[in-house]
Amino acid sequence: MPRVRGDRGEDAMTRTQGRVLIIAGSDSGGGAGVQGDIKTVTCLGGYAMTAISALTAQNTRGVRAIFDIPAAFVGEQMRACLEDIGADAVKIGMLHKKETIDVVCDILAETCPRTPLVVDPVMVAKGGQSLLDPEALATLKSRLLPRATVLTPNIPEAEALSGIAIGGDSDLAAAALILEKQGAKAVLIKGGHRDVDPVVDVLWSGGRVAATFSGARIDTPHTHGTGCALASAIACSLAQGMTLEDAAERAHAYVRGAIESAPGLGRGHGPLNHGHPCAPFDA
Repeated sequence: MPRVRGDRGEDAMTRTQGRVLIIAGSDSGGGAGVQGDIKTVTCLGGYAMTAISALTAQNTRGVRAIFDIPAAFVGEQMRACLEDIGADAVKIGMLHKKETIDVVCDILAETCPRTPLVVDPVMVAKGGQSLLDPEALATLKSRLLPRATVLTPNIPEAEALSGIAIGGDSDLAAAALILEKQGAKAVLIKGGHRDVDPVVDVLWSGGRVAATFSGARIDTPHTHGTGCALASAIACSLAQGMTLEDAAERAHAYVRGAIESAPGLGRGHGPLNHGHPCAPFDA
């Protein structure tokens, strides 16, 4: 087998820049999925690569259709990136099928077992469409969670993965502890679905609250891609050598700025302004 470049990089330039392999679905509308991930990593100074797991026909009003990429070809994309460019972090988003999760886990274990892995358990689109086959849920829990450096579920995803209905802080703590027992080294539960203000994201690690990140709720429909952007920002920051707490804080600030400056596109759940940290280029 060809030598894999990665498990933390070869030289100072690549370690500083941060090489991120993104394994996720494509969003034709550009707001989430690999399109949003690439924008996020690029604007935070990292280098983004992709292994596309599925194609979606979607816009701000919802997902119209999903076309699965064969699991073996997802694996070929991963190998092509890892054997040549390498990766300092891996970000996983939409993995629609059990077979794809199995292939991804096999290749990660074989090629880059020590590389930080950020898992965003994408299950439902903003418009309510399911993005995860029911049989894939058990595989995600049994194979992917134990590999995660950090898991980044929203409230409904944390409920589905833990089996806990989250109403208050005690429920959130119980869910986080269950997810840690399932193998995730850390769990960042996003609080946007809770009817509270300010919105609080809670980072759990080692059975305790490691950090909290809060901000006043922003009244806007333009939040499509927030989960993807948050996870990708964390992955990029880890790839650049930051601690998990600092990576999560940076990601929270980046996503908040992207929501506040959202361009207002579309007639549904509009996309973020992923490029808000990037200065315009004048030739």
